[in-house]
Formats: sequence, C-alpha cells, structure tokens
Amino acid sequence: MSCHHALYFQETFHDPVLTAALTDRLTHKSHVVNMVTPSFRMRETEEWMKKSTEEEVAQN
Repeated sequence: MSCHHALYFQETFHDPVLTAALTDRLTHKSHVVNMVTPSFRMRETEEWMKKSTEEEVAQN
C-alpha cells in the first residue's frame, strides 16, 4: 500500500472512520508485508542528490 504509517492516513483524511474503511478496502484479501529496511527509493535519491552536488561543485 505505502511506506507511510497508518496514522499518516488518518491525518490526511481527518476522519478515523473513513481511514479505517479505506485501509480495510485496500488491504482486503492482500498480504501486508512490514519491511523494516531502508527504502531503495530514498537511497537512490540521496545518491542522486550527492552526485548532483558534487557535479555542481566541480563546475564552479
């Protein structure tokens, strides 16, 4: 579903009943895998930002 915690969705929708209904529908007949590992997208973004910064410094 997402890498966000369930409370994030409650803050987004401002209604705990709506949040519960939506997450119930989204996760119905699914397998929820709770992965406690660093995000690949976050790592790639950090590497990209570091590379961009290094290239910018090299140009100046």
